Amino acid sequence: MEHTYRLVISCPDRVGIVAKVSNFLSTYNGWITEASHHSDTQSGWFFMRHEIKAESIPFGLEQFRTAFEPIAREFNMSWHIADSAQPKRVILMCSKESHCLADLLYRWHSKDLNAEIVAVISNHDDLRRMVEWHDIPYHHIPVSKENKAEAFRHIEELFEHYETDVVVLARYMQILPEALCDKYAGKVINIHHSFLPSFAGARPYHQAYSRGVKLIGATCHYVTQDLDEGPIIEQDVIRISHSDSIDDMVRLGKDVEKNVLARGLRAHIEDRVITYENKTVVFD
Repeated sequence: MEHTYRLVISCPDRVGIVAKVSNFLSTYNGWITEASHHSDTQSGWFFMRHEIKAESIPFGLEQFRTAFEPIAREFNMSWHIADSAQPKRVILMCSKESHCLADLLYRWHSKDLNAEIVAVISNHDDLRRMVEWHDIPYHHIPVSKENKAEAFRHIEELFEHYETDVVVLARYMQILPEALCDKYAGKVINIHHSFLPSFAGARPYHQAYSRGVKLIGATCHYVTQDLDEGPIIEQDVIRISHSDSIDDMVRLGKDVEKNVLARGLRAHIEDRVITYENKTVVFD
């Protein structure tokens, strides 16, 4: 992978933003390898993502931030710059179902994901051997009504200990406390089947089968206090028919879930997602 800096910007839309940023980069001989822009006409907001060859810039990120700050103030920008050579530190959380966890571990092991999986946290011990085979620390933290507050204090301590950049709920079947959602806003990614809200609760595929649904899918989103209603990062569907059994639907649903979660995580770790209000701009 080429070493690049990723400059990500959102700000009120107006004339001259692209020109100002491009002129700044040109002044320092910055070589843009990828440029994405989006103007939201309804909100009046502008979004931008540039990848720049790191070797073309004559200074590091701290000097870049100092030099760019006057432009950011002028245009009232919310912005950050990231280094592709510093992979994001990821914690995976799971319960008993293994399909999403196994898929992400495989993609990480095969270097398909440019991230560092620093630990796995689970409220069950079922998947320990799979995780430890990858030489990744596995933390079993049971969660019950009686110990929930204590359990999530421990989980938060682990987030801090591992200096976590992003948490992925890979079919983790517990609801995160509101305080944790707020503290890690925009840094916790979840996956759920796209039957919601029609078929909420237990056995959603059985409910869908009894209604004769023709599409099943999955939604990857950021976690907020509002359960399963955070900003959407990625979605997909697959068509089924009357000939598909409940087992077929479950199998196909798992395929969609793991693919959507992997695409959503990839977009996040590559700094392709910008959140605005309860929506996202996701640059390809």
